[in-house]
Amino acid sequence: MEKNSRNNLRQMRKKRVSIKNRGTAQRPRLSVFRSLKNIWVQVINDEKGVTLFSTNLKVIKGKNDLKSARLLGKLVAEKCLEKNIKAVVFDRSGYKYHGKIKELAEGAREGKLTL
Repeated sequence: MEKNSRNNLRQMRKKRVSIKNRGTAQRPRLSVFRSLKNIWVQVINDEKGVTLFSTNLKVIKGKNDLKSARLLGKLVAEKCLEKNIKAVVFDRSGYKYHGKIKELAEGAREGKLTL
């Protein structure tokens, strides 16, 4: 029997949660991917299979810390409001809801985006 790594456990959580998280035209999916050096965010319409836009920490020239994650959330909210998107489905991709993922969500809420 093979030992489960942290990433394998995250992938299993992601599968379990992704069944419920489906993005529509009215409420697209806000998907987050986090690595040791960067955070990537995509807003996806799953009905058409189209990525509406994506961004990451390099765009705001921020470090991979809590403050930059909150700024990234605000940037995502601004871009969503430009495209007349007021509500999204938050897909944390199996990551625990704390730390940078939580700050990103709080930043998006501060930017008047409904999660």
